[in-house]
Amino acid sequence: MADCYTIRLVNCAFFARHGVHDEEEVLGQRFFVDAELEVERGDALDKDRIEGTVHYGLAFKVIEEIVTGKRRCMIETLAFDIAKALSARFPQIRMARITVRKPSAPVPGILDHIEVTVEHRG
Repeated sequence: MADCYTIRLVNCAFFARHGVHDEEEVLGQRFFVDAELEVERGDALDKDRIEGTVHYGLAFKVIEEIVTGKRRCMIETLAFDIAKALSARFPQIRMARITVRKPSAPVPGILDHIEVTVEHRG
């Protein structure tokens, strides 16, 4: 197994319209995403060059495009789509662990947020 390192993007915030209920599409809400990316080391660290690694500015844009793009009923699907898109954009990702938090989930009770984590191995 090749040497790896981890890149984390933590608490990326977006406004989107995901959810099962019609009101969620009409009103929209904030979603928060964490991306933990296990990346093959290759020679990117030895050469100190952005080529060959995951450019986290571009990774953020990939996440943003997925979250603010088409509506998904389940945040599980949203997390999985993010993981697949990041792995496709950056082939050096060995594993993408994506967490999506939905603070305004329509549940009959008081809570901070609903959270789902999905792993995808590239």
